[in-house]
Amino acid sequence: QVQLAESGGGSVQAGGSLSLACAASEDTFSKIAMGWFRHCPGKEREFVASIGWTGGSPYYADNVRDRFTISRDNAKSSVYLQMNNLRPEDTAVYVCAAALILSDYPEDFGFWGQGIQVTVSS
Repeated sequence: QVQLAESGGGSVQAGGSLSLACAASEDTFSKIAMGWFRHCPGKEREFVASIGWTGGSPYYADNVRDRFTISRDNAKSSVYLQMNNLRPEDTAVYVCAAALILSDYPEDFGFWGQGIQVTVSS
């Protein structure tokens, strides 16, 4: 069982930056892929970014590529999401998730955090 806990987030004006972190309880963190998804009210869960256990070749959704950066620190069992040039449409609950394979499909992620709110005002 992998337990995930997000931190960071908050409120920022458009054009600003925020950083999210997700700490995992799993001792084998270095062998699992990690991802970030987001929930917007009235919308389906949306893929944001994912990263493999080596940290190489991350996946990004088209609408965040070049603005968001996913990274991980296996020594700290943590994954991060640096969000720059934020837009009001980035407002959502951001959730980190763990999977055995690198993927952008939520169905491939078996463990999920509780989520953390990010609000971007115009």
